[in-house]
Amino acid sequence: MRLPLFPMREQKDAKKKLIEDLGEFALIDHLTQGFLKQNDSTYLGVGDDAALIDINPSEYLAFTTDHLVEGIHFDVTYVPLKHLGYKAVVVNLSDLYSMNAIPEQISVSLAISSKYTLEAIEAIYDGVYEACQRYGVDLIGGDTTSSQIGMMINVAAMGRVKKNQVTRRSGAKEHDLICVSGDLGAAYMGLQVLEREKAVFKDNPDIQPDLAGYEYILERQLKPEARKDLISWFSTENILPTSMIDISDGLASELLHLAKNSKVNCRVYEEKIPIDPQTVGAAETFQINQTTAALNGGEDYELLFTLDQKHFDKIRETEGIYIIGHVVDSTEGNYLITNSESAVPLKAQGWTAF
Repeated sequence: MRLPLFPMREQKDAKKKLIEDLGEFALIDHLTQGFLKQNDSTYLGVGDDAALIDINPSEYLAFTTDHLVEGIHFDVTYVPLKHLGYKAVVVNLSDLYSMNAIPEQISVSLAISSKYTLEAIEAIYDGVYEACQRYGVDLIGGDTTSSQIGMMINVAAMGRVKKNQVTRRSGAKEHDLICVSGDLGAAYMGLQVLEREKAVFKDNPDIQPDLAGYEYILERQLKPEARKDLISWFSTENILPTSMIDISDGLASELLHLAKNSKVNCRVYEEKIPIDPQTVGAAETFQINQTTAALNGGEDYELLFTLDQKHFDKIRETEGIYIIGHVVDSTEGNYLITNSESAVPLKAQGWTAF
């Protein structure tokens, strides 16, 4: 019997394109552009922090998934495996919170090489357990398989959001306030400390790591937290952001995502960007501009969101939420206003997948 073959995609350009030339998000857009929705239950697919599935008259199921790959996203030289399991869950829950959804279930899949012992895998699942306990989610399944090199962790997370409470990347409007839920740049500077100590250890294994004074930024890198508390606060205060995204790839990158999806532009002010003193100190030690770390470092997993100006007084009086700018018309460009009052175009220079 002759087997049917899949038709080949039309080749519009004989010159081969490199994935790194596209970047992660352009690659996703390119690969998914021909897919048509075939089920009425699919309310929102590719293009936001999570997909939304229509499950009943009042709610959506929010779904997201993410990979952590050894050598790309983590280095087992300095990342404790329990922390790794915890972080793998948290980064997915953060995506759900950015949609204003409440996580309920996760699945965890592992690809592991023979260099890892049973005790090592148990440590990862200890971290998964701690995250499930802290955030009130259930582990409902997953998969394990072998890997010829290193480890890969995939977590899929699901939760619910009321249909009239969804927050997407696309709702910001002119004059809205631009806010963040906490300080930025700490995770990036924590990574610099870890990389420095790894280099020292590689040259001289007898020298113990010098981590004193960096406890906060190390925790922000190794064991980040998702902002469940902010979602609860929104509900208590009856506030619904006009748009929201989590800060995983850097503030500048996420600002540009909100601006593009909402068809607006933004103004943010250097003096308003919250940066912890420990981050400032580390940036000075490593001779890295602290604003650059905050704009482009990534992995902070804070929430970036926009609000109607009617909430100004309430936000201004709330500890831990910072107004860093405002939304402008789509013709005005995306700019950082520096401390010297110069207008610098925002560019996405944070972490990239390829």
